[in-house]
This record gives sequence, C-alpha cells and structure tokens, in this order.
Amino acid sequence: MTAVLPNDRPLPALRTGNLELRLAETPAEIDAALALRYRVFYEEMGAKPSDDVARGQRDIDAYDGYCDHLVVLDHSQGAPVVVGTYRLIRRAAADKVGGFYSASEYDVSKLIAMQGEILELGRSCVDAAHRNRPTMQLMWRGISNYVFHHDIQVMFGCASLSGTDVQAHADILSYLHHFHLAPSALRTRALPDRYIDMALKPAVALDARRCLAELPPLVKGYLRLGGFVGDGAVIDEQFNTIDVCIIVKTDLVTEKYMRHYESQRDAPGGA
Repeated sequence: MTAVLPNDRPLPALRTGNLELRLAETPAEIDAALALRYRVFYEEMGAKPSDDVARGQRDIDAYDGYCDHLVVLDHSQGAPVVVGTYRLIRRAAADKVGGFYSASEYDVSKLIAMQGEILELGRSCVDAAHRNRPTMQLMWRGISNYVFHHDIQVMFGCASLSGTDVQAHADILSYLHHFHLAPSALRTRALPDRYIDMALKPAVALDARRCLAELPPLVKGYLRLGGFVGDGAVIDEQFNTIDVCIIVKTDLVTEKYMRHYESQRDAPGGA
C-alpha cells in the first residue's frame, strides 16, 4: 500500500537516541504500522476485528491508502522496527475517501467550514515496550513539526477512554464537559443516534485535580496544547472504547509550546 497523495514538501526526520520519527516512506513501513495497530488495538485492548482484519492481522480501513502515516522507528536492533504510529488526514485526503473518519461519530461541519488547512489525528499507538517519555515526546515533536510544515489551523480527532462502561468514566467525562468544552464556533457534537451526555455529575461534585491526573496521557497532552472537547461522548463497540472529540485550534496553543515548536523548527533536523 502506498499513499495516493504524495507529500508536497519533504518532512525532515527527527532523531533521539535510537529512535527516529518521520513519515512512512514505503509500503513495508505502512504495513508495519498497520500490524502494530492490530497488536495494540485488537490483541491488547480487546477491539473486535472483522473477518478480513482478523485474517490479515492488520488494522486497516479505507483511509489508510490516502493519509500520512507518522512512524517511530527503533534502530537499536539493526534493521529499523516501527514502534509507534499516528494517522494524519488532511482535507485533500478526506475528500478522496468521502469525508473525515470522525464524521462517523461527530458532526464536524463547523471545522470543515473553517478557512485554512485542518488535520484529523487518529489511530495513535505505541508498542508496550516503548511507552515512555522519550517516545511520546518524539511523537509530539513530530505532530508539531507537521502542523507548522503544512500550516494547520485546526487539529481534531477522536480520543478514547478504555472500556464501554460510561458510569466507570463519569467523573472524567463530567470534568471534560464542565471544564474543557469547546467554544460554540469550534464545537463538534456527537451524532444524535450515538450521543452520550457527558455531564453525568455537576461540576461542584468533582475533584478537578484528581480528574486531570486520571486522564489518559494522550487526552491530557491535547488539553495542555490548549485543546477542547466536543459535546457528547460516543461508545465505539468495535474498539471497546468511549470516544470524545478533541479540538485544538493552533493559534490558541500556549506561548510556551509555541516557542518550543518554533525552536524545534529552526533547529537542525526540524521542519
């Protein structure tokens, strides 16, 4: 499998120790990313594969032939091994498939109507042995370089809480709704037939500090970038998750992170 839409400009690779981050360049690298996604989502997290997915042991759908696959490669064993990946979908890629993946769960029409480039983030996963700070920091650096490289105005995508028991996540969902709901102009909303009210508890009943600490690292990372959540959660039975829609308007990224990203862009090997 090769991306139908070539990158209009090369995105330089990033290195830290034995780890390299860049866009997948060959069908074999894309295949390795799909295999990693299968191991994490289906074998580890309990997602339910279709017959085709189970036979191929690859997490794959219609978007994978059109998007950019950001990959983390471990060079410590000689031949590089894909140990992390992120799926990146811009407008042109979504148009080829008929829309963004998130549109199957959320009304994203307000984001699509915005001027400038938008980016859907998804299918993020890291091999269990590499779930550590250096790998995650490298992935965030890669995302930030991609954002500046393509002048992305808004990033969005579905982030997941493990399991489908809404009440088990009542505090976190309520916290996200009360403290991080997107402003109206950016607010996505879960589709009517999938909408789960996130305001399960009043704000005064929450320990906001504890809720923030208990958030999945990926969701917490988006919030630190100035991110918001959409209105309503969605149960994804196939992936055994509860999804929330994350929205990050890049001009709202805090000055601290903006300075960091600019320094990475201007440094050797930056975008």
